[in-house]
Amino acid sequence: MKTKAVIYARVSSLNDRQDTERQISDLKRYAESNDLKIEKVFQEHISGAKKIEEREILRECLSYCTSNSVDFLLLSELSRLGRSTLQVLRSLEILHEHKVSVYIQNLGIYTLLENGEVNPVASILVTVMAEMANIERNSIKYRLNSGRANYIAKGGKLGRKIGSLKSNEKKKEEYKEVIALLKKGYSIRNIAKLQGIGISTVQRIKNEFMQL
Repeated sequence: MKTKAVIYARVSSLNDRQDTERQISDLKRYAESNDLKIEKVFQEHISGAKKIEEREILRECLSYCTSNSVDFLLLSELSRLGRSTLQVLRSLEILHEHKVSVYIQNLGIYTLLENGEVNPVASILVTVMAEMANIERNSIKYRLNSGRANYIAKGGKLGRKIGSLKSNEKKKEEYKEVIALLKKGYSIRNIAKLQGIGISTVQRIKNEFMQL
């Protein structure tokens, strides 16, 4: 009998350039090559910064795993569980209490050993990487807010300037943080919130400067 496994895939929003299908196909190939039977696939389009209580699909996934004697939960990367260290550790605690081991594909590790004990190496990596992701998120938010404050202090105005057309170079300079976040795969909606500009503005910058 094959070992039972579940796949969970997440991207931040429906507008993401990323797609859950890539995550799912990669994990299905891994499962097939390792004789794992995929019992169910959960996919969600929501920010990883949201709490577990706000993520309906993740809660369904955790409940399914703990109620159906699932052996493994497969993730493409740790951030699929969330971008908050606390939220990630909460999810892992729920799974580990029911002896569900999490496989993190980009790290190539399982969070539980074969005897059901917590993998100490995985535990350290998970905690460090989750905290690093959290720090990066806060750092980006700080830089964006600081950049906006400096721009406004120098007389700049956010949003489209009526009756004026900006050169590509000037736009690139003004929206360099937006372009950087787009390249990192952040959703249009999240970038708009962090930058304090309209979704349509982020979409326009994406259309003008991103090679899709």
